[in-house]
Amino acid sequence: MEFPFLSIIALSPIVTAVIILLLPKERGENARMLALAAMILGLLLSLYVYFSYNAALPPADALWGDTLAYLEEYAWIPSVGINYIVGVDGLSATLVLLTSIVGLGGVLISWSIDDRPREFFAFFMLLVAGVQGVFVAVDAFLLFFFYELAVLPMYVMIVIWGWKQTREYAAMKLTLYLLIGSFVSFIAFLVLYFQLPQPTFDLRVWAEAQFPFDLQLVTFLPLFFGFAVLAGTFPFHNWSPDGHVAAPTAVSMIHAGVLMKLGAYASMRVGIQILPEGTVYWMPFVILLTLINVVYGSLIAMRQRDMKYLIGYSSVSHMGLVAMGFATLNLTGYTGAGVQMVSHGVMTALFFAVVGMIYDRAHTRDMDQLSGMNKVLSWGAVAFVIGGLVSMGMPGLSGFIAEFPIFVGLWEGNGMDLNNTAFGLNPGDYYRWIAIISVVAIVITAGYILRAVGSVFFGEYDAEKWHDMRPILPIDKLTLVMFVSILVIIGVYPQIIVPMVESGMAPVIHRLNEAQHNLSILDTVQMGASNLLLWLGGA
Repeated sequence: MEFPFLSIIALSPIVTAVIILLLPKERGENARMLALAAMILGLLLSLYVYFSYNAALPPADALWGDTLAYLEEYAWIPSVGINYIVGVDGLSATLVLLTSIVGLGGVLISWSIDDRPREFFAFFMLLVAGVQGVFVAVDAFLLFFFYELAVLPMYVMIVIWGWKQTREYAAMKLTLYLLIGSFVSFIAFLVLYFQLPQPTFDLRVWAEAQFPFDLQLVTFLPLFFGFAVLAGTFPFHNWSPDGHVAAPTAVSMIHAGVLMKLGAYASMRVGIQILPEGTVYWMPFVILLTLINVVYGSLIAMRQRDMKYLIGYSSVSHMGLVAMGFATLNLTGYTGAGVQMVSHGVMTALFFAVVGMIYDRAHTRDMDQLSGMNKVLSWGAVAFVIGGLVSMGMPGLSGFIAEFPIFVGLWEGNGMDLNNTAFGLNPGDYYRWIAIISVVAIVITAGYILRAVGSVFFGEYDAEKWHDMRPILPIDKLTLVMFVSILVIIGVYPQIIVPMVESGMAPVIHRLNEAQHNLSILDTVQMGASNLLLWLGGA
C-alpha cells in the first residue's frame, strides 16, 4: 500500500480542527501552533506530490483516468456506487499546492488574532480541508461533500470575525448563492448518475461515458453554472465582492485565492469534461458572459474607493479570463486558464494580505484617506506594486504567462470548421472580436491599479495622523516574500508549471475534440446562436 499523501493533505486539517476545539479556552497560542504545523505538513506533502508528478508526466494522449497518480480507493457506500477515491492529475496537483501555500499564508497573517483564536483556526482548518478535498476527489459524491464543507465555514467566519458593518448581510448572501448553485449542480449530478448502465459516482467512469446529446444540452448549463457561481461568473457574481469585503483577511485570501478556483475547477472537471458535446453547443453563449465578466468587472473596479471592493471586482474580472480560456476549446487557452488560476490565486492572496496589514494599522481601507503608506509600510508597498504588475499582465511575471495563452487561444478560434457561421460571423472572427474587446480590460486594469498605488502608497504622509502606525512584522514579511517569489518564479521560469497544467488539460481537450467530430458543427452552432438570440429577445 502506498503512503496516503492525499488523504493526509485533505484530512489532516479536519483532525487538527477537532484537536484545536478540544483545547482549553485559554490555550489560544497552542491553536496557532497546531494550525501552523498542519499547514506546513500539508505544504511539504503537496510539494512532494507536485514535483514527483512533474518528474513523470503522462503521455499527451492518455485518458484522464490514466493520468491520475497517488490513487487511494476505499469502499464507502458501495451499494449506491459511492466510494472514497482520491487522486491527482497535473492540474489538481498544482491547485493542491496552491491551496497549501495560500493556507499557510492565511495562518501567518492571522497570527495576531486574539478574538476566540481556537474557533477561528479550527474553522479555517475546515475551510482548507474542504478545498483540498475537492481538488483530490475522484468520486462525484465525495467532491460534492468536500465542496459543501468548503462553503459552510465561510459563513461562520464572516459572521463572527468579519467586518461589522456588512458581515451578516454578506455571509447570508454568499451562503445562499453558493448553496443554491451547488443544489442545482447536485440535481444535474443525479440525472447523470441514473443514466449510467451501472450507477456509480466514479468520475473516471463519467469521464469516459457517452451521454446522449439531448441530455447533455439540458444538463450542461445547470451543472456548469451551478459550480461557476463560486467562480464569480456573470451574472452570478455579485455575492463575491461583498464576501471579500466582509471577510477577515485570512478568509479573503482563501476566498479569492483558492475558493473561486474551486468553482472553476469543478465546473471544468464535472461540467466540461463529462459533457463535451453540451460544452461545444453552449460555449458561444458562455463566452459572451465571460466577456461581460472581464470588461464589466474591470469597469466596476475602476469606480471603487474601498481597497477591498477594488480587489473584489478585479477578481471577478480576472476569473472571467479563466472561463474565457475554457471557452476557447483548445489546449492553448485551457493551459492559460489553468495557469491563470494559480497566478490569480497567489496575486489576490498577496493583495488581500497587504490590505489587511493596512487596515489593521490605519483602521480604514478608503483610498481617499490613505496616503504615503510607503513611508511606514514599504514592504507592503513593494508587494502591492508587484501584484499590480501581475494583474496588468506584465512580461516577466506570472500574469503574462497566464493571460497571453488565453488570448492566443481565442485568436486561434475554438477549433470549429471556419466555413460555418456563429452570430453572423465566421467562428474564427467571432472569437477574435471577443479577444479584441477583452484587451480593453487590461488597459482599465492598469488604470485602477496605478491609481490605487499612487493614492495609497505615495503622496503626502501625515505623520501626525498616523503617529501610532506600527511597522510590518517579520511574520508578515515572510508571507509577502513567499507570495512575491512565486509570482516572479512562474514569470521567469514558466516550465515549472506550464507542462503540469497542460498534462491535466490534455484529456479534457481530447474529449472536446471527439465531441466536435461527433456533432454537426454547422447545426449546433447555428442552433446555439438562434437559441441565444431568442433568449436575448425574450429578456
